[in-house]
Amino acid sequence: MNKKISVGMMLTIVILAMTVTFSVTMLLAMRLFDSTVSNVKEKENMYSKIAELDRYVRSNDYYTIDETLLYDTIAAGYLVGTGDRYARYYTAEAYTELLDIQNGVLMGIGVELAQDQTGYAKVLKVYDGSPAQEAGITAGNYIISIDGEDVKTFSSADAIQARLRGEAGTTVHIAWLDSTSTEQAVDLTRSGYIATTVDYQMTAGNVGYIKIRQFDATTLSELDYAIRSLRSAGASSLIFDLRDNAGGLLDAALNCIDLVCPEGVMAWAEAKDGTREALGSSSGDSVVELPMVCLVNGNTASAAELFASCLRDMSGARLVGTTTYGKGTIQSSPQRLSDGSAVVVTVAKLVASNGESFDGTGLTVDVERALNSDEQGAFYDFTLDTDPQVQRAVSTAQTMTGSATVSGMIAASEAASSEAVPEDAAAETPAEDAGADSAASTGAASSEAASSEAASGDEAA
Repeated sequence: MNKKISVGMMLTIVILAMTVTFSVTMLLAMRLFDSTVSNVKEKENMYSKIAELDRYVRSNDYYTIDETLLYDTIAAGYLVGTGDRYARYYTAEAYTELLDIQNGVLMGIGVELAQDQTGYAKVLKVYDGSPAQEAGITAGNYIISIDGEDVKTFSSADAIQARLRGEAGTTVHIAWLDSTSTEQAVDLTRSGYIATTVDYQMTAGNVGYIKIRQFDATTLSELDYAIRSLRSAGASSLIFDLRDNAGGLLDAALNCIDLVCPEGVMAWAEAKDGTREALGSSSGDSVVELPMVCLVNGNTASAAELFASCLRDMSGARLVGTTTYGKGTIQSSPQRLSDGSAVVVTVAKLVASNGESFDGTGLTVDVERALNSDEQGAFYDFTLDTDPQVQRAVSTAQTMTGSATVSGMIAASEAASSEAVPEDAAAETPAEDAGADSAASTGAASSEAASSEAASGDEAA
């Protein structure tokens, strides 16, 4: 028999439900209010401190304040204060320039440079069809002045390259020393040219050598072509030279890993709460089964470190050189602010295919080969046949294929003894001392490496 609920009982239940709902809502609202008030008070204290400082400085400072410089410096200082070492602030002008470079509006003369111990800018590469090539500038030449300004006064190779860039059609006056140390000078008109990120050639008979300067949108096709060409030429092993590769575009590096490695997860993005999201998996459709070596140093960073790590863990490659930089984080794309400036911040930790992070530690190599002080001084003068780190990589590759010559027996011995540090490297300097793009070929990677994921502009000028 059905029992009927009285009207009074029903009203009581409704009132209780409303009371509970009201109480829970009020509790949540109070907590939200307390949190908001606390947050507002913190912001108020911060703004009050800045206002107090601003009032005092404007009332007493002898110098006239450049308002734009002040605001940009405050913004940059804020990012420094967050403790995010890879956060970056772009002024409105810098961000516009970055977009112009990416969109092909700002161009250069078609060279890659490094500032060596002389302080001058040594030309490392000249691109085909570029203004520099047409003027007769070749690799090994030294640019000594730009628009009459001595390049020794520039702080870095990046600063020199920035000076060489400009709008298409504009001119820049270059003075350089040719192969006979004769000074040459010419006005060059900035224009477009095809910049590449991959160079390759055969060395030591049947060892394929591939230099990857950075990872960008064209690297995958260039790397694919290089590997196919070297295979067709009879390469029995491959060396990937990643020294001084600061990274570039993470997606581009993942595509290159997919080109080489067997099936498997290539990397994860680890959020602040520890949760992980797979960034991509190798399909295994185009596995490179040749023995491989990755040549690295203290300026090998970020996406380049991920490439080396995945090749070792997924394809059995060996790492030769010195411990890498240790940048295992992911940065946002530049976020444009209301005044035209932009900001980049770290959004996640990068975890490699083996489930481990190399952030802050770098990748330890399998075969240690640092450069001593004399070798550092001659770093930009080395060829593949004289570069001691390349030669160590060649010996390692030959050992992996079982084709090591008598001169390669040292490498075979090292492989049998857990890749011990050779005697001739026992007193050598650490990895960072082999770095390119520094005034004395020394030191840690430049701050540009810190934001390589954020914006990978063409490093050529």
